[in-house]
Amino acid sequence: MQVNLFIPTLNAGKIWKEVLDGVAMQNYPISRLIVIDSGSTDGTLDLLNEETCDLIQIDKKDFDHGGTRQMAVETFPDADIFIFLTQDAILAEPDAIAVMVKALEENPGLGMAYGRQLPHKNAKLLETHARLFNYPAESKVKGMEDADRYGIRTISCSNSFAGYRKTAFFRVNGFPTGSILGEDVLIAGKMLLDGWKLAYLSHSKIYHSHNYSATEEFKRYFDIGVFHVNNQWIFEKFGRAESEGFKYLKSELTYTLKNNPFLLPKSMIATLSKWLGYKLGLHYQSLPAGLRKSFSMTKAYWSRF
Repeated sequence: MQVNLFIPTLNAGKIWKEVLDGVAMQNYPISRLIVIDSGSTDGTLDLLNEETCDLIQIDKKDFDHGGTRQMAVETFPDADIFIFLTQDAILAEPDAIAVMVKALEENPGLGMAYGRQLPHKNAKLLETHARLFNYPAESKVKGMEDADRYGIRTISCSNSFAGYRKTAFFRVNGFPTGSILGEDVLIAGKMLLDGWKLAYLSHSKIYHSHNYSATEEFKRYFDIGVFHVNNQWIFEKFGRAESEGFKYLKSELTYTLKNNPFLLPKSMIATLSKWLGYKLGLHYQSLPAGLRKSFSMTKAYWSRF
């Protein structure tokens, strides 16, 4: 099966070389590597090989999580599978892409699959727990029939490393335009409603994590709240997010207490930041325009209003 690999970039930084090295070491042939750059000024583009990479350049203000990826696919649709990677995700093993392709190849009912995220080597304790909780060692295939069992986690996935079957992708009209984030979750939901299945592949691995501050956690969860209130159908079809939040909190407190109890205050501050950000995001329409942008991690989103 032919594979096109898409990576959006904007000042990818020092880790970018490792990302490209991870792509280069893959033992499954990549038909096209497409980089969509939003105006990097840090030398990101200097590391690209024009002979092995197709470059799309856009203005920073025009970047849209779903729309930009959709544009890239429509520009280079000549593949059976579209794989997406983020600029800070390092493919962990030479067969990471091969495992994903094999899963889609062997199960024609799979519309998409996403890989396991391991914490970066410099990841702090709380972020390490986040990766262990959200990306366990067991693989899983989910369908619409699992919604009652898994709730909103039925459509958990991540474009940090995900692969889409071309036929399924276009049957549900691809990624949405204009969403503050969550284009991967939205297309996953649409695929499941259309009868496709979603696979989590624990043996298809990347290194990917963030050491967010409490302020950054607040902003990230504010955006998640905005996303959820603007996509009510997710709640209607797959349930609400609050119960999953309580499960996560319990797990994080247990993990922190076991590994470094001195970080419990930091854990509680981070949790409070997430909760407050999320709740404000759910009620963003009641906030002044200036506050919406100030509270958000995705500043460019608010410039369109």
